Amino acid sequence: MEILGITLLEWVGYVASLAVLISFTMKDLRKLRMINGIGCLLFVLYGFMMPELRVGLPIIITNMAILGINIYHLTRSKK
Repeated sequence: MEILGITLLEWVGYVASLAVLISFTMKDLRKLRMINGIGCLLFVLYGFMMPELRVGLPIIITNMAILGINIYHLTRSKK
């Protein structure tokens, strides 16, 4: 499936990259982690959409780890 000549796989990758890029413009650390988490989730989806899982596996592993770190910091109690 293509939209404007770009495959769905490519769209997911571009949107994921945009979300991560936007997250680094945030001054509020909570917003940064939330938007970056969305980008990570999209990159995990992107990794699973790869034609061969072994190609997408490094993307999946890295972004699951970053997502876990973001979730940890978003949910830990403030002292």
